[in-house]
Amino acid sequence: MPSSHHLLTTRSTSASTASGPASHGGERGQASVELALCLPVVAVLLLVVVQAGLVVADQVAVVQAAREGARRATVDPDPAAARRAALGGRLVPGRTTVSVDRLAGRPPLARVTVRHRAATEVPLVGGILPDVELASAATMAVEER
Repeated sequence: MPSSHHLLTTRSTSASTASGPASHGGERGQASVELALCLPVVAVLLLVVVQAGLVVADQVAVVQAAREGARRATVDPDPAAARRAALGGRLVPGRTTVSVDRLAGRPPLARVTVRHRAATEVPLVGGILPDVELASAATMAVEER
């Protein structure tokens, strides 16, 4: 009977050695390699999401600028006033054009169109993606005096 007990002890000792520290170290090494391979991809994807968010924020600003310009054009006949109102937000004047048109009709209408070139400047991603052209137009009835 002692030999069978010794045999069981030997088996359990050899089984624990096979799944012991040497095997866990290999799994940790594999996890480190997988992390090293996946982390740059995840980081670039995160930067793409940030860039997309900045472009969406610029689109919202373009829509708002067109509305502000159209509001000003309804009360002020000077097209320069509508341009100033449209460029009063976060849009960069060098990347933005504003056109103001008066449309005949009853009532007369004012249309302001804003075009903006959104820069893709997020590190690593900005060099890969081209700048994005954004545009919005707003038309409102001119207030008659």
